[in-house]
Amino acid sequence: MATDKLSTGKVSSAKQPPRQPKKIGAIRDHNYQVILSAAEVEFAQYGYNGASIQKIADRASLPKASIHYYFTSKENLYLALLDNIMQLWNGYFDEITVADDPAIVLDQFIRKKVELSYSHPQSSRLFAMEIIQGAPHIRHYIRSEMRTWVRNKGAVIEEWIRQKRMKAVDPVHLIFLIWSSTQHYADFETQVLMIMNRAGYEREMIDRIADFLSEMILTGCGLKVPVRRGA
Repeated sequence: MATDKLSTGKVSSAKQPPRQPKKIGAIRDHNYQVILSAAEVEFAQYGYNGASIQKIADRASLPKASIHYYFTSKENLYLALLDNIMQLWNGYFDEITVADDPAIVLDQFIRKKVELSYSHPQSSRLFAMEIIQGAPHIRHYIRSEMRTWVRNKGAVIEEWIRQKRMKAVDPVHLIFLIWSSTQHYADFETQVLMIMNRAGYEREMIDRIADFLSEMILTGCGLKVPVRRGA
């Protein structure tokens, strides 16, 4: 998904947009990643209003000046973090084409999203918190970039349907279903684990969740789950 609008600050409305964060050495700079990791925890735990640059600096074990070197404001850092989250989530789905096998594409997308809910649960909760609060920082982005992204992916799915390569389903709601069902295991981790009497997610559990969701969603689309190597 194209997410340039986020990091440039054009997603904010009714106020002067923040400047783009400095990106030294592409995104490989160690301090940059340390700051993003610390910010993810702070924003997910305390929300945008409760988090502070000083708290993030303390968690990152860096001076506050280092945060301002990479990000000119708290909002700038927050937007860069959301940008990073959405690139993680939807990067695989960015390159799909009509020539691709819909069963393989959807299966891999579902599995990647389940894996990210396991490996990056804070990211999912942070994004959910932003949306629940009315998307105050990314409203313009959702109405423009994200809406376009969903329509473009939906057009590919519609062409698969037209070619009778999968069952006729609503492409937009299919994308919503994949997003929501996979992110559930991060956003509602406490509930899931308590009901299943587990202390935490384990590899075997994550694989079973991915198998279940893939089979349910692909079957609903009239597709067979691809046979995985080593399965």
